[in-house]
Amino acid sequence: MNLTNQQNPVISAVIPAYNESQGLKEAITKIAEILEACEKNWEIVIVDDGSSDQTYQQICQLSHNEPRIKGISLSRNFGKEAAMLAGLEHANGEAVIILDADLQHPPSLIPEMIEKWRSGAQIVHAVKRSRKDDSAGKKAAAYCINQLISSLGGININNSSDFKLLDREIVDIIVLRLPERERFFRGLTSWLGFTEEYIYFDVATRQGDESKWSFWSLLELAITALTSFTSLPLRIVTFLGFATMILGFFVAGDTILSLIKGQSVSGFATIIISLLLIGSFIMISLGIIGEYIAKIYEEVKARPHYLVKASVGIKDKKPE
Repeated sequence: MNLTNQQNPVISAVIPAYNESQGLKEAITKIAEILEACEKNWEIVIVDDGSSDQTYQQICQLSHNEPRIKGISLSRNFGKEAAMLAGLEHANGEAVIILDADLQHPPSLIPEMIEKWRSGAQIVHAVKRSRKDDSAGKKAAAYCINQLISSLGGININNSSDFKLLDREIVDIIVLRLPERERFFRGLTSWLGFTEEYIYFDVATRQGDESKWSFWSLLELAITALTSFTSLPLRIVTFLGFATMILGFFVAGDTILSLIKGQSVSGFATIIISLLLIGSFIMISLGIIGEYIAKIYEEVKARPHYLVKASVGIKDKKPE
């Protein structure tokens, strides 16, 4: 790449990266070429989310060769949601495109996204059409979680991804007017309600090594998504209470009926089953309540979403 520096970019690309040194240069080169073909005035903001490899060193080298490529290094791994927020806070484009560094979000869709934005769309969602590299279990889990969050939370995230184009107005709303600490980016962009367009893509084969998402990190993201957009799980506690009460009436009725008929009252098995059911309901209820209390605890602490350790090409650092 031999591109000249520009100010006040029209298009910004925000790319969170965690241990992506293996394929980062290839990905950024491809993204930059596509941006250059669409709009001469662009920038790329790469956010190194506390990588333990040479990711930030590669970002610095890319920025040295092309000043429109900028980089931020977070002090530790704060997670993808924080990395995306850091990129949005430091991006200056009239439109901001967020995509992954592993090329599973195909950069070839960028021209279509920009065209839809120029036609009036303020949010362009890239929706997954297929997950060919995912296992059957992962596909089933993703489907169930997406359906659950969409139905309970009143937002549409079916097969959604973090691959999106946001107008500057949307970026400012997310950065300045949505102060929550526990964020679910896909849900927030759908919740806003501004003019939306959709494009569909097949998830490409990942460049570099295996995915950084573990089962537990995906589960944590799903819990954050669910608790961020609905309080309906708390009502399960009430439903379980009614279920326990109905069980109690049933056991009491069975006991009274046995006494009237002069039969022996059922004992050990009934008591054990009842205790197990009631105990399970109580533990489930405490778990649900505990998840919401934990989210409240995180919000009340009001710690910054992320901390920047170093940056390259960033002139005016925005507040964190």
